[in-house]
Amino acid sequence: MSKQGLQHSESEVATQLSPSIYERIGKEKGFMKLSQLFYDRVFDDTEHWFLNIFSSSTKQEAVENQYRFFVQTFGGPDLYRQKKGKYTRLAGRHANYPIGTKSANRWVEHMVLAIEDHDALKDDEEARKHLVNYFRYTAHYIVAAMEYMRPDQLSGGTQIDAGRVW
Repeated sequence: MSKQGLQHSESEVATQLSPSIYERIGKEKGFMKLSQLFYDRVFDDTEHWFLNIFSSSTKQEAVENQYRFFVQTFGGPDLYRQKKGKYTRLAGRHANYPIGTKSANRWVEHMVLAIEDHDALKDDEEARKHLVNYFRYTAHYIVAAMEYMRPDQLSGGTQIDAGRVW
């Protein structure tokens, strides 16, 4: 079990629903909306310690990366792979940022509010519940995994995404 009381198998339900969350949310357009709602909150956050985590990218870059990851993870085409390469490497991609339990909790707070504000999810309690479980588990997984990262496990850009350090 994770610190948040979820098992990995519970978090994965969101990736296995039928119809998929990709279909339920409105495909690419729906995930773009979720990422915009989320990053609107993040970039408006008044806690500088939290906002500083995102200072190496623009809001649009952050929205684009998250949107691609969500589409691929929740049943859509492999948009993230097309840009970043074969593996998602979430822990490695986040290892250079000052992320701890406090920031993971703050991230989840913003995501829960974005999910609640998303029109396509308002009447879909099942999708909301499983998305929140997925994001809560994953945010805290990244924190835990970063403790054990070796320098050679850090991820940067790929040839597809050359010139940008992620």
